[in-house]
Amino acid sequence: MLIGGLLIPFIGTSAGAACVFFLRRELSVPLQRALTGFAAGVMVAASIWSLIVPAIEQSSGMGRLAFAPAFLGFWMGILFLLLLDHVIPHLHRNIEQAEGPKSRLNRTAMLVLAVTLHNIPEGMAVGVVYAGVRSGSGEITAGGALALALGIAIQNFPEGAIISMPLCAEGKSKPKSFWLGVLSGVVEPVFGALTVALTGLLLPAMPYLLSFAAGAMLYVVVEELIPEMSAGEHSNIGVVLFAVGFSLMMALDVALG
Repeated sequence: MLIGGLLIPFIGTSAGAACVFFLRRELSVPLQRALTGFAAGVMVAASIWSLIVPAIEQSSGMGRLAFAPAFLGFWMGILFLLLLDHVIPHLHRNIEQAEGPKSRLNRTAMLVLAVTLHNIPEGMAVGVVYAGVRSGSGEITAGGALALALGIAIQNFPEGAIISMPLCAEGKSKPKSFWLGVLSGVVEPVFGALTVALTGLLLPAMPYLLSFAAGAMLYVVVEELIPEMSAGEHSNIGVVLFAVGFSLMMALDVALG
């Protein structure tokens, strides 16, 4: 169950990257906005119901201070992604100016690094909930962990396509574009497994780790996904698909949890 759960989001990314073999044209701008908005909605809902709420419930014995572990863990996640954002050179789609330290990496490498960067907290999120299931935590169920893994896999599918299709349009071969898309998702099972291992050593820190993953995921949403879904000519498609992604993840968490 653990290995399969950790691999589900990675399978979603790989399946999305495989679209490069079946679609002839690069994804249109409105479709990219729609898919980005959908991904943002899933991540926000997952951060709340699958991570922050269980973190607070696990700290209920602290009374009025039950929010404290979630509060501190959330901010540690924000600061961790802020640090990665400054030390890893990367380039967001539709942006010409690279972020992070100066680097001789080419555009393709930095685009892949940008997607890889925001896949890290997703892998951590899946890892920490499965660690919670293994620990016997009543607030985290096997169904809830599966819901999170499936939700992230669903939003990873368009992300895989969003990275492989433009690379192919820029002149990369279809197999190379596919493997670069797959490569961007490898960090998810890796960081998921690392999180499981660390959580096993630090079970009392579970509320902090849950909210840490939530903070890291929300950093990605606000710093990257929302600007991308709103860039350019005004359109409501990103907002509508944000709501679709949010409600779908909420329903999955309640139905399977």
